[in-house]
Amino acid sequence: MRLALGIEYDGRAFCGWQTQPSGCGVEDALEAALGSIAGHPVDVICAGRTDTGVHATGQVVHFDTAAARPETAWTRGVNAFLPDGVSVLWCRAVGEDFHARYAARSRTYRYLLLSRPARPGLSKGRVGWYHGPLSEVAMREAAGLLIGEHDFSAFRAAECQAATPVRHLTALNLHERDGLFVFDITANAFLQHMVRNIVGALVYVGAGRHPPSWMSEVLASRDRRVAAPTFSPDGLYLWKVDYDPAHGLPEASPPPGPL
Repeated sequence: MRLALGIEYDGRAFCGWQTQPSGCGVEDALEAALGSIAGHPVDVICAGRTDTGVHATGQVVHFDTAAARPETAWTRGVNAFLPDGVSVLWCRAVGEDFHARYAARSRTYRYLLLSRPARPGLSKGRVGWYHGPLSEVAMREAAGLLIGEHDFSAFRAAECQAATPVRHLTALNLHERDGLFVFDITANAFLQHMVRNIVGALVYVGAGRHPPSWMSEVLASRDRRVAAPTFSPDGLYLWKVDYDPAHGLPEASPPPGPL
């Protein structure tokens, strides 16, 4: 039997998604908790790995088990074995053709960025921060230049292991309210640090360090060295993963704003 789970977590409590020898990954905690309910070792496959400090409200995983348990065992039961900072939101039985990673049609990340002179206090770790004013108009113009299928080598981490740097970015929307900028970015898949590197470049444009047209130059260069520094993981959330509705998975809730 194959089961799919919806997961949310606070990235500050873990060293990223992927399992680590020290057991500090979200994957480590989830597999241990699932194994306690299943009565056998469990291996999970996720829709997308997240880095240390990156949060999720709509991570999706699947795993196989022969253990017959009620749905509540895979939600409330598993949550009883999970540490603070991670929770199973839902469970659905899926077909053998479902794969959390390969069946995903797109992923959407949200980045929350606070723009004000004082660093965040109550929302520390939940939002990124820039100390000066930012131009929403300039950032919107620059963002539009990234839409489409491109080689995103200039926005990938040096240690990224993806087979190809080509990705299809279908949406990059942003809006601002009371100094909080919200960036929603959707693509078929993402490279390591891709969202944080895009946000960093947009902040450079918004702060007036470069014109919006600079974004096209960075993209065309395919050179990580000409882009902006990687932005903080604090405000980044894996919001939702899109699948064929035939799989019957619930819609993900959007990430919360700061307190």
